[in-house]
Amino acid sequence: MQDTDRRDHYRLAADIGGTFTDVVLETPTGRFSCKVLTTPRQPELAVMDGIQQLLAQAGVSPAQIGFFIHGTTLATNALIERKGARTALLTTAGFRDVLEMGFEKRFDAYDINIEMPPALVPRPLRFTVPERIAADGSVLLALDEAAVHTAACQMRDAGVESVAIGFMHAWAHPSHELQARRIVQSVLGEAVTVCVSSEVCPEMREYERFSTTAANAYVRPLMAGYLGRLRERVAQAGLVCPLLLMMSGGGLTTLALAERFPIRLVESGPAGGAILAAHLARECGLDEVLAFDMGGTTAKICLISHGVPARSRRFEVGRAWRNLKGSGLPIRIPVIELVEIGAGGGSIGRVDALLRITVGPDSCGAEPGPASYGRGGVLPAVTDANLVLGRLDPQRFAGGHLQLDQQRAEDALRRSVGDVLGLDAFWAAAGMSEIVEENMANAARVHAIERGKALEGATMIAFGGAAPLHAGRLAQKLGMRRVVIPTGAGVGSAIGFLRAPISFEVVRSDLALLRELPAVQVRERLRDMEAEALAIVAPAAGAAPLQVTRLAELRYAGQGHELQVSLPSTDLAQLAAADLADLAERFEQAYEQVYGLRIPGSAVEVVTWSVTVASQGAAVTTATQQPPSSTRQPSGSRQAWDPGQGQRQAFGLHWRFDLDPTEKIVGPALVAEHETTLVVPAGWSVQLNSNGHLVMEVMA
Repeated sequence: MQDTDRRDHYRLAADIGGTFTDVVLETPTGRFSCKVLTTPRQPELAVMDGIQQLLAQAGVSPAQIGFFIHGTTLATNALIERKGARTALLTTAGFRDVLEMGFEKRFDAYDINIEMPPALVPRPLRFTVPERIAADGSVLLALDEAAVHTAACQMRDAGVESVAIGFMHAWAHPSHELQARRIVQSVLGEAVTVCVSSEVCPEMREYERFSTTAANAYVRPLMAGYLGRLRERVAQAGLVCPLLLMMSGGGLTTLALAERFPIRLVESGPAGGAILAAHLARECGLDEVLAFDMGGTTAKICLISHGVPARSRRFEVGRAWRNLKGSGLPIRIPVIELVEIGAGGGSIGRVDALLRITVGPDSCGAEPGPASYGRGGVLPAVTDANLVLGRLDPQRFAGGHLQLDQQRAEDALRRSVGDVLGLDAFWAAAGMSEIVEENMANAARVHAIERGKALEGATMIAFGGAAPLHAGRLAQKLGMRRVVIPTGAGVGSAIGFLRAPISFEVVRSDLALLRELPAVQVRERLRDMEAEALAIVAPAAGAAPLQVTRLAELRYAGQGHELQVSLPSTDLAQLAAADLADLAERFEQAYEQVYGLRIPGSAVEVVTWSVTVASQGAAVTTATQQPPSSTRQPSGSRQAWDPGQGQRQAFGLHWRFDLDPTEKIVGPALVAEHETTLVVPAGWSVQLNSNGHLVMEVMA
């Protein structure tokens, strides 16, 4: 078989966003991509439309495709918009209101009109039953099976579509949960989803465990229906390859597992972008990177150090109040740590009661879209502003598949912003642009400060359909001097899917003093977790080499928060007491780095073990950049807004695919490609590196 005939060399990726669905096809002879408008009511239609376009364009048959990797915001949107299944909660007697009580904290202590986020499960659908297992596993009160049966009948009468079961201490002792699931399922039938916390989130702390389980149950019927329809359409199209799903933690998982635990997909699109940025950081030898992903609905910002994105096991969906911590829905899943704000090409501009221009967080999405789309939208969006500011070619938008109407954009800007403030459409657009860029800059500053990072010496990697339009101005605001725009920047997250490893993380809480844990017990625990992860990853990874990462969350005994520390990279069979002592020392070093001190004489306590099995990531080809030998002359010019200069001026026009690595472009300039346009401010230059990425820098 020739190398170009191998199925594993033909790979598809699709990323469903709020406005556009991005599809990428990689073949031995090149990469093909397209952007199609998302179809919110049936998202699979846009996916299949994009796939058919690319297969026809590349001359590839469906049977040649070796992998299809997919990411979607469907679960996230269902949680934010509260459009999931009618869900009930079954829990231990006395704990009915855990979801309502939360952490018993106010996210804004001084706001007397504070409104806490509503629970996913309303109180009438929260049921309790007598049962109690102690933390040591002893049964204090046997499960009342008759009470479970009665509760299940009440759920059936209430028209419940999904059930979450969460009992006290089930993270370590799940027998009562499993027993209750059998009874509930027998009453409600297989058509109703039943999720147990000991499988969805087997970790201590009941509020986050119950919240995560309820969220999984809430979105599972929706996601199962969507994934089932997608599976059918993929098969009908002749694609016989494995279908893998992008997870929030940056790895890929199987369709079957995604259907069971859809909550792990809530940040799948942004995770793909972070994976791409981490890959580029290693390619270009960049130690500190700010990944900036701006699409049609939101902007995502992620910090990457030494080619590795920051990760977390805690996440909040849909912060509803000034982006304050605690105002969203807490989820405990593996996630790439990032900040996401309502700032995208579809974000709507308006004037508030104080006569200030505001942008977002709401978006006009794909239906009806920005006013310039001509699909019924009448409110001005960031895309309309960029069009009026001269940054976009109305004939080449989204690869020429969508023609923009400048007159509609100007009318919307004038009507919603300009007439209120006495500005024409151009200055209304300039105001919207400046506000959305300041919103993103502020989010980046806060995100960096919270993690003790300085952005001035970092490099920005910008991707997504809207990011290159704003990256230069954002870099100016943050004091950054270098921006990298990768090839295929407009569909960056989908490309990131193709760089992600197949992986799965197994997490188990195991509260104990580290010095009292026998090494043999730790070995057995980690071996069981590794076997569970291997059973999921190995069949999908095939012959690919696998890597195992082991982590522990540790704290000083009696504290309420822990730090994550990696276990020594020794053979598991050789793990001994000395390795556990080394683990404790690593924790104390990390604690001192974060808090500036150690606590002598205080025992170290393990809270959670984590084991991740992953295939090896995509190979890195080192990028280089040679000194430019000439300055490329533009093919034409267009009047556009340069906020750094505070005026409209002539920007040179360039087509990315005409550039030569020996040439540099001097700003102000516009570098267009199929899915986006790079705005090069005055005082900056841009040049291709050896891997085809655009590197934009402040001129000396």
